[in-house]
Amino acid sequence: MTTDTPTPPPKPATPYEWVGGDTRVRELVDRFYDLMDLEPAYRELRAAHGTTLDEARDKLHWFLSGWLGGPDLYIERFGHPRLRMRHMPFSIGILERDQWVTCMHQAMTEVQLDPALIERLTESFMKTADWMRNR
Repeated sequence: MTTDTPTPPPKPATPYEWVGGDTRVRELVDRFYDLMDLEPAYRELRAAHGTTLDEARDKLHWFLSGWLGGPDLYIERFGHPRLRMRHMPFSIGILERDQWVTCMHQAMTEVQLDPALIERLTESFMKTADWMRNR
């Protein structure tokens, strides 16, 4: 009698697939901005985003889609992201960097991304957020 061992599912080709595609990227972004609105710990980060978060939600969704290896939605609309240049008008120090990364980590945890992916993405987000500091 032969025992068939189940074949493990294939590893996702990109972090975008690992997250779960467009719907899950949107869910992550929405949770991120919801937390920014709800949690006093992200007060300074929220204050830097103006009165409404609608435009920021869309732009981060489009950006993360391509950054994670999915469709280049941001580039299709605006060209190269030029992250540092586009963030220069905002005062970004260690506090804002840390709040952004912590808020994103909390969002990734709450939408229940794979813990291994959360670890990888948090490391990448921290490097990028640190590079964005302008004070």
